[in-house]
Amino acid sequence: MSPYQRGHYLCSVYGARLMVPAGRGLIVIISSIGGLQYLFNVPYGVGKAACDRLAADCAQELRRHGVSYVSLWPGLVQTELLKDHLEKKDNAEDPLFKQLKDHFSSGETTEMSGKCVVALATDPNILSLSGKVLPSCDLARRYGLRDADGRPIEDYLSLSSVLSHVSSLGWLASYLPGFLRMPKWIMTLYTSKF
Repeated sequence: MSPYQRGHYLCSVYGARLMVPAGRGLIVIISSIGGLQYLFNVPYGVGKAACDRLAADCAQELRRHGVSYVSLWPGLVQTELLKDHLEKKDNAEDPLFKQLKDHFSSGETTEMSGKCVVALATDPNILSLSGKVLPSCDLARRYGLRDADGRPIEDYLSLSSVLSHVSSLGWLASYLPGFLRMPKWIMTLYTSKF
């Protein structure tokens, strides 16, 4: 277990020790689609997959105590680290670099994850979501959230958004209505290891 993963686990343990006696609580771990498919590098993907699994497993044990545990998947987030990375010219030939650079301005602000956590923490039915991976675009739709600057959140699970990232099918994206979304079971099958 890496120090990164150990930190998530230890914070979860200490958080749960405070919440279990109260009979309620919410633990949110930040992950990403990098937990399903290769993104950036090996440690990133392994760490995000571990976060998703930690949420699922902890939810099993904490549910009976009234404590919810979820994994939040923000979309592309406008972090300072990513902005600095995109300003470097040495990555210009990397296709992922080009995609990130093209979509950075429409990415989520860092405050959007906080808005998602507040919405989850105030949801009286939060236990029904415990153990799940929750994309920020789904939470924006569910709770009527907009980003901190007032923009709607890009629905990165809409078919038009998914197809816009596929060079040979990008032209089709503009013809699809926004309500058509990528079923999550297809994402799971696509990344299946069996």
